Amino acid sequence: MSTKTIKFDDGAVQFRQRLVVSILSHRPLLLRNIRADDLESPGLREHEASFLRLLDSMTNGSTFEINATGTQLRFKPGVLIGGEIVHTCPVPESADENISSPRYTSVGWFLEGLLPLAPFGKDPLHLTLEGITDGTCDIDPSPDYIATSILPIFLRLGIGSDADEGPPPSIKVNRRGAAPLGGGEVVFTCPIIKEINVPLDLTEPGKIKRVRGTVVSCRIPPSSAARAAHSAKGLLHRLLPDVWIHTDTHSSSGKKNSNGVGGCGPSPGISLCLAAETTNGIILASETCLNSSKYSRGSLLPEDLGVKGAAMLLDEIRKGGCVDTGAQSTALLMMCLGPEDVSRIRVGTLSQYAIVSLRLLKKAFDVEFKVKADNDSKSVVLSCLGTGYRNMARAST
Repeated sequence: MSTKTIKFDDGAVQFRQRLVVSILSHRPLLLRNIRADDLESPGLREHEASFLRLLDSMTNGSTFEINATGTQLRFKPGVLIGGEIVHTCPVPESADENISSPRYTSVGWFLEGLLPLAPFGKDPLHLTLEGITDGTCDIDPSPDYIATSILPIFLRLGIGSDADEGPPPSIKVNRRGAAPLGGGEVVFTCPIIKEINVPLDLTEPGKIKRVRGTVVSCRIPPSSAARAAHSAKGLLHRLLPDVWIHTDTHSSSGKKNSNGVGGCGPSPGISLCLAAETTNGIILASETCLNSSKYSRGSLLPEDLGVKGAAMLLDEIRKGGCVDTGAQSTALLMMCLGPEDVSRIRVGTLSQYAIVSLRLLKKAFDVEFKVKADNDSKSVVLSCLGTGYRNMARAST
């Protein structure tokens, strides 16, 4: 594999994935023009600098060089070590700050970025992230969505299937923290593997057989969560009868059970995550939430939120495919890291982010995807030959 520096002149586009690909390919990375046109606040944002600190905790020997204005980043990757890590994600100091500004992101933004790195460390990863867990699903995935949609892809690749390697990857929300003030805590654990032995083959979606979901509410009346769940079920029952939506309500910051799980942060919020499972075990997920910066108090009813979430899930089902829109980019990267065999995946509509990811994977790993449109099912089948990536950190110990 080439050791030539990967260079980009378009700033912070795909910031996380470019850093992750740099670590996995053992190639230095150079990013130029990071918000160079922004006269008020050029350069790296606070959450991007926090992500760099998190990568520094996960690796040994990584070096970061940032210029005085923060508009250029030179990154030299080290060796992934994993282990137990505690990281605090940045949150606003007061509720008056605008959470929709790109300065703050949820723990899901950090989790989604480092997922491909987790199985390839020296030691199993036990990561604790503190910050916003819910309320930013318009821009970042929630931990519930990642656990529902992306982690099953890891299981299909055989990560965690060997009992000697440890338990399968899991995401556990110990404490909820709605936007903007956060206060939540999420624990992500993942075993290490030598290499991915099973190529990804997801081409037959099957028929929808059940829908499961969760409504999470923090510091609002519990009846609001029940109203959102009831309205979502009302729309989904037109599709099938097997619909179950659980309500997870948190009304106090101090109530915890004997395991230290429970409670929530100081901000109110409500969110809905739904997943449809097919007869072939394929899971399509979607989520929606009440964005406090977009809607004023009382302008969006819980019934509206439930109907919106159900409609978004039905739209994912309409698109077809075996992977929903938010998981496409991670699935494509894991296909590149798979064995030297053909991996295939069917998606409904290829997202713009996934298209840019294909170009990045071609540049970093020299892996080309064959894209074939299926006019009968209105879907797209992508196939590639894996690189046979091996965990060098584990192999050297």
